[in-house]
Amino acid sequence: MTAQANACIGLGANLGHPEAALRRAVDALAALPDTRLLAVSRFYRTAAWGRTDQPDFINAAALLRTGLAPQALLAQLLEIERQAGRQRDGDAASTRWGPRVLDLDLLLYGGQVVDEPGLRVPHPCLHERAFALLPLAEIAPAEPFPGHGSVADALRGVDTEGVLALDDA
Repeated sequence: MTAQANACIGLGANLGHPEAALRRAVDALAALPDTRLLAVSRFYRTAAWGRTDQPDFINAAALLRTGLAPQALLAQLLEIERQAGRQRDGDAASTRWGPRVLDLDLLLYGGQVVDEPGLRVPHPCLHERAFALLPLAEIAPAEPFPGHGSVADALRGVDTEGVLALDDA
């Protein structure tokens, strides 16, 4: 039997129909092998981060219980992105923080620290990104966040102004 772990996934999109893309991504997460979708946050609108010359993002978070190892889960996330039309051309400088049809990030995995080629968990910038922490705290405030206590602890350290739940907007 495969060991199970909680995994926190950040979802974001700002091209095409972002809300529909996030809903399809949630369905795809729920269909992953050896994985159960435990919770999904509300959707949030956030101004673009890093590169501000693009449309606002729609962001959300999902909490999974999975038997997939971190690298295997990442491979599944990348495949969901690819099926949504995301193309990773390998030119990180031109696409970093750029617009996307879908972005899925493995934010946290079972309280573990993972530092491998192509995968760092906790996500290296999570502790400074309100657009990821706010939806995550809605569904998993007590989830362990190595180096920061819990998700709720980390959220207290960021300014959440400008991260608006769509049903509040």
